[in-house]
Amino acid sequence: MTPLSLHGGALADGSPSIALDLAQDVPGDVFDGVDVVFHLAGIAHQQAEPGQYEALNHLGTLRLAQAALAAGVKHFIFLSSVKAMGSADSGAPRAETDCNLPGDAYGLSKWRAECALRELCRDTAMALTVLRPALVYGAGVKGNLDLLARGIRWGLPRPPQGGKRSMIALDDLVGLLVHLVTEPPGGQHTWIAAAESYTAREVYDALRSAAGRGPGRAWAPRWAWRGAAFVFDRLRGADGTWDKLFGAELYDNAALLADTGWRPGSHLRDSAPAMVRGRAVP
Repeated sequence: MTPLSLHGGALADGSPSIALDLAQDVPGDVFDGVDVVFHLAGIAHQQAEPGQYEALNHLGTLRLAQAALAAGVKHFIFLSSVKAMGSADSGAPRAETDCNLPGDAYGLSKWRAECALRELCRDTAMALTVLRPALVYGAGVKGNLDLLARGIRWGLPRPPQGGKRSMIALDDLVGLLVHLVTEPPGGQHTWIAAAESYTAREVYDALRSAAGRGPGRAWAPRWAWRGAAFVFDRLRGADGTWDKLFGAELYDNAALLADTGWRPGSHLRDSAPAMVRGRAVP
């Protein structure tokens, strides 16, 4: 089947796609002859209005799944997010059931989409797999990892020690999606998709090494980093930069490993060159 995208342009590999706005009606014949649907679209890495997250991430997802169910699709795979689990009660690794109601519009829209999908697919022949990826890294990375790669070019000092985040390589996430097709689990499942965990300093060191530079100097004290994070948040009208850099956000992938047999095979150092490619550090 030809992939679907918002504007219908060519994908990164040059293959064509069909334009489909999930905030509007989904054509009834869009899934004719399709067995598996990968739903990867959504609003992320931007400051959108709460209603936009709701319209696309929640209601658009439900609309797509309804069309898939009506067309006889056998397996609907939804790429949700660990943000659907809300904030953590502690710094311990979290399992799939360690959830709190999300306090942000993005996480809440993903949580509502998950709930709507489970209700829709209950007692039907369409299997449902909900994946909650941790922070994804790799070629074309966006968000704070992209900012860190940019910052290294302009002499960003080495971050202080502290904090660790569960992450997953883009290659591993794609491999997991393929695995779910070749060995479909059946029924309804919700799994955290995570691999290794890294600190901000470890990410920084890997990116600098990939850019052909040695370890940076940690000349900025911890209080200076906290102050810079505060100023950055004020400039972009958001918050959380300090916690994203130096807080603990850990997730347990034991259920996914036990239930599927899938295993991650990538390491941050493997993806670092692609992350800095095009952002060469002089």
